[in-house]
Amino acid sequence: MVAIILDGKKLAQEIQKELSLKVKGLKEKGVTPGVAVIRVGEDPSSLIYIRNKKKKAEEVGIHFEEHTLKENTPQDELVELIERLNSNSRIQGIVLQLPLPSHLDEKKILERISPDKDVDGFHPLNMGRLLKGVSSFVPATPKGIIELLDRYQIPLEGKRAVVVGRSDIVGKPLALLLLARDATVTICHSKTKDLGSITKEGDILVVAIGKPEFVKEGMVKGGSVVIDVGINRIGNKIVGDVDFEKVRGKASYITPVPGGVGPMTIIMLLSNVIKAAENIKSEIRNPKLETNPNV
Repeated sequence: MVAIILDGKKLAQEIQKELSLKVKGLKEKGVTPGVAVIRVGEDPSSLIYIRNKKKKAEEVGIHFEEHTLKENTPQDELVELIERLNSNSRIQGIVLQLPLPSHLDEKKILERISPDKDVDGFHPLNMGRLLKGVSSFVPATPKGIIELLDRYQIPLEGKRAVVVGRSDIVGKPLALLLLARDATVTICHSKTKDLGSITKEGDILVVAIGKPEFVKEGMVKGGSVVIDVGINRIGNKIVGDVDFEKVRGKASYITPVPGGVGPMTIIMLLSNVIKAAENIKSEIRNPKLETNPNV
């Protein structure tokens, strides 16, 4: 058996065309989607991510702004910028590039972003909506993974899904999305004992732990679907958290690194920006609307 490659790059290009049409339709109705990305410091990885986001946003037709602050920027100055963007009608989405410098309180700062502009889906209100199964902004990476599985027509109902990694950005929200689709979900983490025996039970195995090629062939169930979220640099080579060459001979489907989950993450972020813009359009059409447009 040689696994079918889940080509996130190709799929993201297809979805990008769909998003471009949505943006065109919004512009015809007087709404231009806009996103502002805030970067604090000069983290090299952040620079690459922002450059990719800007490129794709502009290709789709989304207005893009980058706000760069110095590494030693005090917290109140960052919060002041967020408040200005919250009230800026040209901006429907605000992205705070993580990680932040250690002197800044990430959780408190994320809470200052308006939930209606929280296109990353990290605000506690949007996380709570996700937990309750109410429509909200879903973090881009988990959203991209579900979209990838759906577009390849991989069934989730009744499947045993094992998620390795419990971060607020990937592991936890993805587990909730899988539960909502009637999968039986197990979350593993750094303290999980006998990890390999659990991962071998997964019909769907998602790995997001940041350890290069950690998951080996013997840790994978034959015929399973393997989703590799990891991005690790070894010399000049980029690898995932899964030993791709070995595992692809045992799985039925597998994502490559690069070219798997990464491209889907960016395109799902832009999808959330467009959703925010559509919510604004809905408010304009229904000025007396009292309920939150994200619900």
